[in-house]
Amino acid sequence: MTEGHVNAGFERLFGTDDLTFGVGFPLTDSRESRPPVGEEMDLAARAEDLGYDALWARDVPLYWPRFGDAGQTFDPWTWLSHAAAHTDEIALGTASVVLPLRHPLHVAKEAASLDRISEGRFVMGIATGDRDPEFAAFDVDAGERGERFREHVDLLRTLWTEEFPEVEGSWGSLDGQMDLVPKPTAETVPMLPTGHARQETEWIAEHGDGWFFYHLPEDTLASYLDDWRAAAGEKPYAMAVRTELADDPAADPEPLHLGYRAGSEWYADYFRRLDDLGVDHVLVSTWSDDPERDLTRFAENVIERM
Repeated sequence: MTEGHVNAGFERLFGTDDLTFGVGFPLTDSRESRPPVGEEMDLAARAEDLGYDALWARDVPLYWPRFGDAGQTFDPWTWLSHAAAHTDEIALGTASVVLPLRHPLHVAKEAASLDRISEGRFVMGIATGDRDPEFAAFDVDAGERGERFREHVDLLRTLWTEEFPEVEGSWGSLDGQMDLVPKPTAETVPMLPTGHARQETEWIAEHGDGWFFYHLPEDTLASYLDDWRAAAGEKPYAMAVRTELADDPAADPEPLHLGYRAGSEWYADYFRRLDDLGVDHVLVSTWSDDPERDLTRFAENVIERM
């Protein structure tokens, strides 16, 4: 973050030494074309009341059945603006905006607007995309996504921090006669590159405000964190873990894709180990056909024991 400027969402996630927890939409675990909006917002408010620190929304422009799901279906800017109106202090994040598929001038305005509407609670995960047919649909060369990602990150910083900038790139040009409004609450919206984003770790460390990664075995995670700290110092590290809470608190872990099914006792120990390793924030999921119960059980039996 820029020295002297604090984004409220970033502070909520990374402002203490404690491991923080977020959850991802759809909270109903719906894979339908239209998740129940009212129920989703009720669950978002419930998550805030239970002490979760963030609500994350994915950016999935087009539904590709072969990939398996449509995210939370709704556009993330519209969805998180709606969530901002139904919550008070919980951080709101994207996990993650696919920068190469969006014009950076639109992203800059959308992100700054959401940041203002939410009173500084917005944290933006950013990615290069992993659904191949989308690139043809948007007439974007998939082979250039890494380069476009870097260019767009640089432009976003410029638009948020400078007035009437003069800048040009593959996206177009600004000649100093126009400015982006509004500006973010904290000079720049925090950006967390997700996965490798087709970049070297050193680039992510220099240009990102933190790193958002996927679940890794603990030995591998320790190695990643060593490399990250060497490159990025104290910049935060966040990760996503699929968490299915077994009815038996003492149940041993069963590996799942990108996570585990386990009892609350094991999970409490697991997250303590992640905290000790230097993980700063965890996005946990998923919920069953009774999401309110599962949100509550996880908060009371795992988070509160931390």
